[in-house]
Amino acid sequence: MATDSKRPFHPLDRRPQSPADPNRPKDKSRFAPKPKVPKPQLPEDTDVLYGMHSVKEALANPRRRFRRILATENAVQRLTEDGVTLPLTPELVKPEAIGKLLTPDAVHQGLYVEAERLPLMPLGKLPRDRIILALDQVTDPHNVGAILRSAAAFAVGGLIVTHRHSPEITGVLAKAASGALEHVPMAGVQNLARALTSLKDEGFKVIGLDSEAPETMAGLKLALPLVLVLGAEGRGLRPSTRDLCDHLARLELPGAIKSLNVSNAAAISLYAVQQAIRA
Repeated sequence: MATDSKRPFHPLDRRPQSPADPNRPKDKSRFAPKPKVPKPQLPEDTDVLYGMHSVKEALANPRRRFRRILATENAVQRLTEDGVTLPLTPELVKPEAIGKLLTPDAVHQGLYVEAERLPLMPLGKLPRDRIILALDQVTDPHNVGAILRSAAAFAVGGLIVTHRHSPEITGVLAKAASGALEHVPMAGVQNLARALTSLKDEGFKVIGLDSEAPETMAGLKLALPLVLVLGAEGRGLRPSTRDLCDHLARLELPGAIKSLNVSNAAAISLYAVQQAIRA
């Protein structure tokens, strides 16, 4: 449509197009994705905790040292109503500000905390009057967090993990543990076989969970001190770990499925071992 020179140009009028230069590079800046803003790198000795229950348990732990607290007004009000005293002034933020610091599926309930990591317990300090758990390359943080939660429920004296082939002790794991990080000491070792050998020399019995073992967990005659070892899902215990076990035992499962998620198996095994010790 031609434009009338006597009237001003209207936005709906068609502008004359200059012929395109085939040698001119196309401008793709309008279509390029916006660069992602990198999350700030925290010191390695930092635990990231989020969610009401995890944070409240951490706040109640006198051994915790806090560096930063982000909270929504609703979360602060809820903490105040529950009688929780914050050790430092929180940064009041919108929920979206906390969400940007976490993974998209994180349920933070308006609370985010950065705290100093709790120190690992030396292997020689593990108590002899409680069950000790050891994980043989269990790497899923949800599973390890759930195992910690069961361990806290059964008053486990400590959880042995390797420095490699273990999930980071923060964030997702802490959320799945639902506060159990504050109640179950963790011992970190370079080599699980060497650690189990050392504990055996100190009089600990080593019991390995194996879905194909000839003995049942409930049928064992057990006494403390004792280490219960759990392997990764699918692969189970490594041969080097199996060779160090005084007993390999399975859970007696009457149904069609004979293996469980490792966190579920941990809870049932702890109950069976506790009953065997009492018997």
